[in-house]
Amino acid sequence: VQLVESGGGLVQPGGSLRLACAASGFTFSTYHMTWFRQAPGKGLEWVSSISSGSMQYYADFVKGRFRISRDNAKNTVYLQMNSLKPEDTASYHCNAATSLYGTKVGPWAGSWGQGTQVTVSS
Repeated sequence: VQLVESGGGLVQPGGSLRLACAASGFTFSTYHMTWFRQAPGKGLEWVSSISSGSMQYYADFVKGRFRISRDNAKNTVYLQMNSLKPEDTASYHCNAATSLYGTKVGPWAGSWGQGTQVTVSS
């Protein structure tokens, strides 16, 4: 299982970013996908999940601002982040799971890599 996150960067408060996670090594379309984030000095925090059937789930702190989507033809899951706040600053990581519950608590199919860094600052 390989998961490669991209799309992070430096953005001003109120700005937008679109993260992507390219997956390989497993049958992407049959897995539920998830995004977590890790702020400096803190643990992994669940952000959003999307089921194999494209049902979307969000943490309360991103509802209405973030949107998760997937493109099974490209084996890629996306996280569109709008109205970004300084507290959204973190490294963002994706992973896959065979159950929806597992997208939040594990077990996950891949390892937690470096992710992609999002910094929200003026």
